[in-house]
Amino acid sequence: MDEREPVVLTRPEDLDEATVVARAQDGNLDAFEYLVEAYQGRLFRLAFRMLHDRGEAEDVVQDTLVACWRKLPLLTSVQAFSGWLYQMATNRCLDSLRRRSSQAEVVQEPVTLQTTADSFTGPGAGGDPAREAEISCEIDGLATALLTLPPGQRACWILREIHERSYAEIAATLKVSEPTVRGRLARARTQLAERMSQWQ
Repeated sequence: MDEREPVVLTRPEDLDEATVVARAQDGNLDAFEYLVEAYQGRLFRLAFRMLHDRGEAEDVVQDTLVACWRKLPLLTSVQAFSGWLYQMATNRCLDSLRRRSSQAEVVQEPVTLQTTADSFTGPGAGGDPAREAEISCEIDGLATALLTLPPGQRACWILREIHERSYAEIAATLKVSEPTVRGRLARARTQLAERMSQWQ
Protein backbone atom coordinates (compact mmCIF):
# COMPACT_ATOMS: atom_id res chain seq x y z
CA MET A 1 0.00 0.00 0.00
CA ASP A 2 1.31 3.44 -0.93
CA GLU A 3 1.89 5.45 2.28
CA ARG A 4 3.19 8.59 0.56
CA GLU A 5 1.74 11.96 1.51
CA PRO A 6 -0.91 13.27 -0.92
CA VAL A 7 0.40 15.78 -3.40
CA VAL A 8 -0.83 19.30 -2.66
CA LEU A 9 -1.21 21.32 -5.84
CA THR A 10 0.03 24.88 -5.60
CA ARG A 11 -2.46 27.48 -6.73
CA PRO A 12 -1.38 29.64 -9.70
CA GLU A 13 -1.69 32.81 -7.63
CA ASP A 14 0.99 31.45 -5.27
CA LEU A 15 3.52 31.07 -8.09
CA ASP A 16 5.65 33.48 -10.08
CA GLU A 17 4.39 34.23 -13.59
CA ALA A 18 7.09 32.21 -15.37
CA THR A 19 6.05 29.08 -13.48
CA VAL A 20 2.38 29.70 -14.25
CA VAL A 21 3.21 30.15 -17.93
CA ALA A 22 5.21 26.91 -17.92
CA ARG A 23 2.27 25.07 -16.38
CA ALA A 24 -0.09 26.56 -18.94
CA GLN A 25 2.28 25.39 -21.68
CA ASP A 26 1.86 21.88 -20.30
CA GLY A 27 -1.91 22.18 -20.75
CA ASN A 28 -2.87 23.18 -17.21
CA LEU A 29 -6.20 24.99 -17.65
CA ASP A 30 -6.16 26.54 -14.16
CA ALA A 31 -2.81 28.15 -14.94
CA PHE A 32 -4.05 29.47 -18.28
CA GLU A 33 -7.26 30.81 -16.72
CA TYR A 34 -5.12 32.64 -14.17
CA LEU A 35 -3.13 34.26 -17.01
CA VAL A 36 -6.37 35.20 -18.77
CA GLU A 37 -7.65 36.88 -15.60
CA ALA A 38 -4.34 38.70 -15.16
CA TYR A 39 -4.11 40.02 -18.72
CA GLN A 40 -7.55 40.36 -20.30
CA GLY A 41 -8.25 43.75 -18.70
CA ARG A 42 -4.87 45.13 -19.77
CA LEU A 43 -5.32 43.80 -23.29
CA PHE A 44 -8.78 45.32 -23.53
CA ARG A 45 -7.51 48.74 -22.43
CA LEU A 46 -4.74 48.52 -25.02
CA ALA A 47 -7.14 47.47 -27.80
CA PHE A 48 -9.78 50.03 -26.86
CA ARG A 49 -7.31 52.90 -26.91
CA MET A 50 -5.92 51.71 -30.23
CA LEU A 51 -9.26 51.04 -31.94
CA HIS A 52 -11.68 53.23 -30.00
CA ASP A 53 -14.40 50.65 -30.62
CA ARG A 54 -15.62 48.38 -27.82
CA GLY A 55 -16.75 45.54 -30.11
CA GLU A 56 -13.50 45.49 -32.06
CA ALA A 57 -11.47 45.68 -28.85
CA GLU A 58 -13.36 42.72 -27.38
CA ASP A 59 -12.76 40.76 -30.60
CA VAL A 60 -9.04 41.53 -30.45
CA VAL A 61 -8.83 40.32 -26.86
CA GLN A 62 -10.72 37.12 -27.63
CA ASP A 63 -8.66 36.41 -30.77
CA THR A 64 -5.43 37.12 -28.89
CA LEU A 65 -6.28 34.79 -26.01
CA VAL A 66 -7.40 31.99 -28.34
CA ALA A 67 -4.17 32.35 -30.33
CA CYS A 68 -2.22 32.45 -27.06
CA TRP A 69 -3.66 29.10 -25.96
CA ARG A 70 -2.95 27.55 -29.36
CA LYS A 71 0.59 28.90 -29.71
CA LEU A 72 1.68 28.82 -26.06
CA PRO A 73 3.54 25.49 -26.41
CA LEU A 74 5.70 27.16 -29.10
CA LEU A 75 6.85 29.97 -26.79
CA THR A 76 10.55 29.27 -26.19
CA SER A 77 11.05 31.55 -23.15
CA VAL A 78 8.41 31.73 -20.43
CA GLN A 79 9.96 35.03 -19.27
CA ALA A 80 9.00 36.53 -22.65
CA PHE A 81 5.29 35.77 -22.17
CA SER A 82 4.11 39.30 -21.38
CA GLY A 83 5.86 40.92 -24.35
CA TRP A 84 4.76 38.08 -26.64
CA LEU A 85 1.12 38.55 -25.61
CA TYR A 86 1.27 42.33 -26.06
CA GLN A 87 2.83 41.79 -29.48
CA MET A 88 -0.03 39.54 -30.60
CA ALA A 89 -2.65 42.00 -29.35
CA THR A 90 -0.94 45.06 -30.84
CA ASN A 91 -0.51 43.37 -34.23
CA ARG A 92 -4.21 42.47 -34.26
CA CYS A 93 -5.07 46.10 -33.48
CA LEU A 94 -2.85 47.35 -36.30
CA ASP A 95 -4.40 44.80 -38.69
CA SER A 96 -7.85 46.01 -37.71
CA LEU A 97 -6.85 49.64 -38.29
CA ARG A 98 -5.44 48.75 -41.71
CA ARG A 99 -8.68 47.01 -42.65
CA ARG A 100 -10.75 50.08 -41.86
CA SER A 101 -8.21 52.70 -42.99
CA SER A 102 -10.45 53.77 -45.86
CA GLN A 103 -13.29 54.53 -43.47
CA ALA A 104 -13.53 57.63 -41.29
CA GLU A 105 -13.08 56.91 -37.60
CA VAL A 106 -16.03 57.94 -35.47
CA VAL A 107 -15.41 59.43 -32.05
CA GLN A 108 -17.51 57.56 -29.50
CA GLU A 109 -19.71 59.17 -26.91
CA PRO A 110 -18.00 60.50 -23.77
CA VAL A 111 -19.79 57.89 -21.63
CA THR A 112 -17.85 55.21 -23.55
CA LEU A 113 -14.60 57.10 -23.17
CA GLN A 114 -15.17 57.29 -19.44
CA THR A 115 -14.69 53.52 -19.19
CA THR A 116 -10.94 54.07 -19.58
CA ALA A 117 -10.74 57.03 -17.22
CA ASP A 118 -8.93 55.18 -14.46
CA SER A 119 -5.76 54.81 -16.49
CA PHE A 120 -5.72 58.38 -17.80
CA THR A 121 -6.09 60.04 -14.43
CA GLY A 122 -4.23 59.87 -11.20
CA PRO A 123 -5.91 60.31 -7.82
CA GLY A 124 -9.59 61.14 -7.98
CA ALA A 125 -11.01 64.60 -7.76
CA GLY A 126 -12.07 63.98 -4.19
CA GLY A 127 -15.77 64.46 -4.88
CA ASP A 128 -15.32 67.95 -6.35
CA PRO A 129 -17.92 68.11 -9.18
CA ALA A 130 -16.09 70.91 -11.01
CA ARG A 131 -12.78 69.02 -10.94
CA GLU A 132 -14.50 65.77 -11.98
CA ALA A 133 -16.07 67.56 -14.96
CA GLU A 134 -12.68 69.00 -15.89
CA ILE A 135 -11.03 65.57 -15.68
CA SER A 136 -13.81 64.09 -17.81
CA CYS A 137 -13.23 66.75 -20.49
CA GLU A 138 -9.48 66.10 -20.39
CA ILE A 139 -10.09 62.37 -20.87
CA ASP A 140 -12.35 63.04 -23.84
CA GLY A 141 -9.78 65.44 -25.29
CA LEU A 142 -6.94 62.96 -24.93
CA ALA A 143 -8.97 60.10 -26.40
CA THR A 144 -9.90 62.28 -29.39
CA ALA A 145 -6.31 63.48 -29.79
CA LEU A 146 -5.05 59.88 -29.76
CA LEU A 147 -7.29 59.11 -32.72
CA THR A 148 -5.46 61.72 -34.80
CA LEU A 149 -2.11 59.94 -34.41
CA PRO A 150 -0.96 57.48 -37.09
CA PRO A 151 -1.38 53.88 -35.84
CA GLY A 152 2.36 53.32 -35.32
CA GLN A 153 2.72 56.45 -33.19
CA ARG A 154 -0.48 55.67 -31.29
CA ALA A 155 0.77 52.16 -30.51
CA CYS A 156 4.14 53.48 -29.30
CA TRP A 157 2.53 56.11 -27.07
CA ILE A 158 -0.03 53.74 -25.54
CA LEU A 159 2.50 50.97 -24.91
CA ARG A 160 4.96 53.42 -23.33
CA GLU A 161 2.77 55.89 -21.44
CA ILE A 162 -0.15 53.68 -20.43
CA HIS A 163 1.31 50.17 -20.27
CA GLU A 164 4.82 51.27 -19.25
CA ARG A 165 6.61 48.97 -21.70
CA SER A 166 10.33 49.57 -22.25
CA TYR A 167 11.69 50.92 -25.54
CA ALA A 168 13.14 47.47 -26.26
CA GLU A 169 9.79 45.78 -25.60
CA ILE A 170 7.95 48.23 -27.84
CA ALA A 171 10.52 47.76 -30.58
CA ALA A 172 10.09 43.98 -30.36
CA THR A 173 6.30 44.28 -30.31
CA LEU A 174 6.13 46.51 -33.38
CA LYS A 175 9.14 44.90 -35.10
CA VAL A 176 10.96 48.18 -35.51
CA SER A 177 14.23 49.54 -34.12
CA GLU A 178 14.51 51.35 -30.79
CA PRO A 179 15.47 54.63 -32.52
CA THR A 180 12.26 54.31 -34.57
CA VAL A 181 10.28 53.85 -31.36
CA ARG A 182 11.93 56.93 -29.83
CA GLY A 183 11.21 58.96 -32.97
CA ARG A 184 7.57 57.91 -33.08
CA LEU A 185 7.16 58.65 -29.39
CA ALA A 186 8.70 62.10 -29.77
CA ARG A 187 6.36 62.94 -32.65
CA ALA A 188 3.35 61.52 -30.80
CA ARG A 189 4.15 63.51 -27.66
CA THR A 190 4.60 66.71 -29.68
CA GLN A 191 1.29 66.28 -31.48
CA LEU A 192 -0.59 65.37 -28.30
CA ALA A 193 0.94 68.32 -26.45
CA GLU A 194 -0.24 70.67 -29.20
CA ARG A 195 -3.74 69.25 -29.19
CA MET A 196 -3.96 69.20 -25.40
CA SER A 197 -2.45 72.67 -24.91
CA GLN A 198 -5.78 74.06 -23.68
CA TRP A 199 -5.57 71.78 -20.63
CA GLN A 200 -2.09 72.92 -19.59
